[in-house]
Amino acid sequence: MSYYIGIDLGGTNIKAGVVDENFNIIAKANCKTNLPRPAEEICADMAATALKAVDNAGLTIDDIHSVGIGAPGTANSEAGIIEYSNNLGFLDFHVVENMKKHISKPCYVENDANAAAYGEYLAGAAIGANDAVCITLGTGVGGVIIINGKIYSGCNFAGAEIGHTVIDPNGPECTCGRHGCFEVFSSATGLIRMTKEAMNDNKDSLLWAESEAQGKVSARTAFNAMRKGDDTAKAVIDKYIKYLACGITNVINVFQPDILCIGGGVCNEGDPLLVPLKELVAKEVYTRNSAKNTKIVIAQLGNDAGIIGAAFLGLDKQ
Repeated sequence: MSYYIGIDLGGTNIKAGVVDENFNIIAKANCKTNLPRPAEEICADMAATALKAVDNAGLTIDDIHSVGIGAPGTANSEAGIIEYSNNLGFLDFHVVENMKKHISKPCYVENDANAAAYGEYLAGAAIGANDAVCITLGTGVGGVIIINGKIYSGCNFAGAEIGHTVIDPNGPECTCGRHGCFEVFSSATGLIRMTKEAMNDNKDSLLWAESEAQGKVSARTAFNAMRKGDDTAKAVIDKYIKYLACGITNVINVFQPDILCIGGGVCNEGDPLLVPLKELVAKEVYTRNSAKNTKIVIAQLGNDAGIIGAAFLGLDKQ
């Protein structure tokens, strides 16, 4: 049996897991990232956390085939460098070279979203696909493209910025500087903005009571109020799903993947999101009369996706 280490480097926590050749996590370990501090110190803690996971698995480093790191920011996977990460404060950090000072095993690095999507491709919702697209609906809209089993990064390792394709050039300004980006409308942040706008226009809506019960307006507020029969909330959700379907249809029309996987907290709503979304996409997609069309699914692996995908980055790079 071969074993692999996957490291999920975040701004708050460093998580590591030992994964077997069947994509099962057999042991984990974690520690705080404790930002801000030098990159070399964080790398040392990544190694220590990885070795702790190995110990928790009842193994030794001799049992480990390779190490993979999923990190936020622009990761040059060919050179083993995190070129820039605003969350971590990294600039041209040679993470692979530094990791090998602590663990003498082959080491690979990739953007964290890419690593998580690769995990879904290998062992989750996108398993069995040749070509897949993974979209995460969070603070923004993240995108990952897998073609012929390989992560597509573009010429500068910044490919698949699906969230910054424009749906409405007259729409609200995006953090990237453009107007009407997919991200502006279809992120959890976008749903929250649309919910607040509807609340301001409809003082009698149940949206107010729901937000008070939660202590804030969240991506769940409109869904909760809709389930209680609130028409204003339903209009918000219908609008949100319309924009989401538009963006997803655009992606499908360009790539025609076997599977399009969506993840993020919004997807926890299940059928109230997925059923109307699929119906709209089916009506709008260019290949609606084709015998075979893209399957839209919800991500399955949750927080484990990043560890599993990172562990097998060596497979992607071979």
